[in-house]
Amino acid sequence: MTDYKSDLEIARLADKQKITNLAKERLSIDSDSLIPYGHYKAKLDSDYIKSNESKPEGKLILVTAMTPTTAGEGKTTTSVGLTDGLNHIGKNAMVALREPSLGPCFGMKGGAAGGGYAQVVPMEDINLHFTGDFHAITSAHMLLSAMVDNHIYWNLEPNIDSRRVSWRRVVDMNDRALRTITSSLGGIANGFSREDGFDITVASEVMAILCLSKDFDDLTNRLGKIIVGYTRDLKPIFCNDIKADGAMAVLLKDALQPNLVQTLENNPAFIHGGPFANIAHGCNTVIATKTALKLADYVVTEAGFGADLGAEKFLNIKCRKSGLSPSCAVVVATVRALKLHGNVDPKKLSEENLKAVEDGLPNLIRHLENLAKFGLPTVVALNRFPTDTEDEIKKVIEVCNSFNVEAVLAEHWAKGGEGAANLAEKVVNIVENNKDKLKFLYEDNDSPQKKIEIISKEIYRASNVSFSQQALKKLNEISSMGYDHFPVCMAKTQYSFSTDPSQKCAPIDHEINIREVRLSAGAEFIVAIAGDIMTMPGLPKKPAAYEVKIGDDGKIQGLF
Repeated sequence: MTDYKSDLEIARLADKQKITNLAKERLSIDSDSLIPYGHYKAKLDSDYIKSNESKPEGKLILVTAMTPTTAGEGKTTTSVGLTDGLNHIGKNAMVALREPSLGPCFGMKGGAAGGGYAQVVPMEDINLHFTGDFHAITSAHMLLSAMVDNHIYWNLEPNIDSRRVSWRRVVDMNDRALRTITSSLGGIANGFSREDGFDITVASEVMAILCLSKDFDDLTNRLGKIIVGYTRDLKPIFCNDIKADGAMAVLLKDALQPNLVQTLENNPAFIHGGPFANIAHGCNTVIATKTALKLADYVVTEAGFGADLGAEKFLNIKCRKSGLSPSCAVVVATVRALKLHGNVDPKKLSEENLKAVEDGLPNLIRHLENLAKFGLPTVVALNRFPTDTEDEIKKVIEVCNSFNVEAVLAEHWAKGGEGAANLAEKVVNIVENNKDKLKFLYEDNDSPQKKIEIISKEIYRASNVSFSQQALKKLNEISSMGYDHFPVCMAKTQYSFSTDPSQKCAPIDHEINIREVRLSAGAEFIVAIAGDIMTMPGLPKKPAAYEVKIGDDGKIQGLF
């Protein structure tokens, strides 16, 4: 078999443009409107963003995928490849992506900068500390945590019942030991002992607020609306009640500005905001997406994991709150993933198996059916791997055609923009001829319980939805507080339509159990936690961190 360069090797060989030059040449942005972070990454000044508000917007293209597998689908890779493909055929396009979390980078999933010859660079920076946005979010979140406990320690008004603190702590790392802890041990001087816990930073409400805010004032206002706990008579206590919102906003001031980088083919890219569509809403920032639409004729963006999670939240939450409306959805699929959903032995993925492909195709078809419910035209991007055979590719295309959906072979991983040119042509054709309006799956005035049931039955194809007593109690509380109109953010395993990650392909007649409900009053959505999903992941038996180090040449090794 041919030896292929690693993603890291390819990224290091990239002929990168200085970010100030790229901004000027491709986006007509002067250096005064940039805040450089070295030579190849910069933030876009908020005043410049405001100056573009009156400009017309380009067309938005959403990249989503079939249900993920261990074989990898290449959603970010396809987003980058499609952007390069659009520019390759003469269109003015840029991509707006999510920032990677350190948890997956050192855990199991890996980075989120694309792969092969469809990457964003500088790859190492992007996958590690980047411009410090996640550190700022963690710091702002933990400032609020510290001020909550300080408020309790000094018995300040309004009095927080230490038994009813709802604000958890966060860190941007997979650390299962921190899921549930007891804090303030060690005596009177350390405060009042209580049960506490950590989520990963990407699941923070602060992350969601940063992603959904339209500007700094909106950010500050939303931070103030965060509910941190309750009094003894069950009255909610907000972030602005303990005077933390202003300082938090200051910590997030720079983080709110989008990060500008480039693809391997020197096309502009925004990377800004949160991943993890399994436990968060999993979309990049509204600011980055809307700014990109002012700067390019076509903007490619992605939603996390499969369309049942990422795309559903992108449409029902992000689009509902921001007014965004994609003109086309690209659903990424691979022959390898289809085989796994067709129950093939993972060790035999490189062997031709038409039956396994056919058996796995119902998973892809279900995602296409689901997207049609939103009135969104789709095209399948068949992300080619070297071991895919012509007959396997033909089978996928034939089945998709039978459902009146085009499937296009995409070879951007190996060939960059040229390999995605056909996909780009199909997408442009769909975008320019789409006259349909986006439809939401549920109405604002539907009850939260009804919204959860609609998602579970329409998207996941569950036959029954059950709620724990704790979840029902929280839903009643949310209703009494007047937050029924909020959309729902489902937290569920990404590996299945069901809550059981072992149920591959397209399970039906399963039950979705909602074990917990959380209110994110600042982000303006309700989190429904289904099954055994954790908002703080753990590391695998052999974490990726084992292989990461600095080599004798002073360069990073083991990072993809």
